[in-house]
Amino acid sequence: MATVAQWIEGARPRTLPNAVAPVLAGTGAAAWLGSAVWWKALLALAVSLALIIGVNYANDYSDGIRGTDDDRSGPLRLVGARLAAPRAVLTAAVLSLVVAGLAGVALALVSNPWLIAVGAVCIAGAWFYTGGAKPYGYLGFGEIAVFVFFGLVAVCGTQYTQALRVDAVGLTAAVAVGALSSAVLVANNLRDIPTDATSGKITLAVRLGDAGTRRLYLGLLAVAPLASLGLVAATPWALGGLLAVLPAIRAARPIVTGARGAALIPVLRDTGLTMLVWATATAAALALAR
Repeated sequence: MATVAQWIEGARPRTLPNAVAPVLAGTGAAAWLGSAVWWKALLALAVSLALIIGVNYANDYSDGIRGTDDDRSGPLRLVGARLAAPRAVLTAAVLSLVVAGLAGVALALVSNPWLIAVGAVCIAGAWFYTGGAKPYGYLGFGEIAVFVFFGLVAVCGTQYTQALRVDAVGLTAAVAVGALSSAVLVANNLRDIPTDATSGKITLAVRLGDAGTRRLYLGLLAVAPLASLGLVAATPWALGGLLAVLPAIRAARPIVTGARGAALIPVLRDTGLTMLVWATATAAALALAR
């Protein structure tokens, strides 16, 4: 039986910035419109955190029963490491997605009921990433889904639920956060190219190869500072987002120097930190400007 610490590790805490950063950025964009609502931001955060934990447990379950995780150098996998029964991990995934769904329904009802349909699509996307007969994560579409769900939908959705509209500032922030969120997955899949190719998991990294995946990662990392420069048109305070360049340099170093396997694990942490710094600085800039 897995310990509490192992269950927490199985939830993949390094990916939690992917859930927190969109809410920060979206709330900052709502503040820019003079419409930030703190309790709606907390509801959005609950949705985002529960959704990503559900995705991680669902991924653990689906990859585990397929044997994809039998030989990997990445973070702990509960099913693949035989630390927890597949049914227990599936239950954790379902419970997390139910929490996300309930919080999402509550947020939609106090904002706009049609958002319930958006939430349903997000939950379906969480499951079919590695679940079902033809998971899209095994076909090279994982990065696109992350960009859409944890970038465009999460940031613009957070802004919309508070301000009841989305503007160019919110969309720019969504693109930046989506790119960084996708970069986390690109780094993860870069590390797993050898084992994924062997197990039949044809990720975008497998399709692009090692060199192409490293170039893609660096390109995605560059989107956030470019977005900061673009947001100067709204407020000069947006240059504060360039603080994220510091952790971004540390994140990029193993990619540039050709690190492989377990040596790439810190890239996940540093990319997540880059995303948090950018989202926090940008949200503060937009709030101060207003």
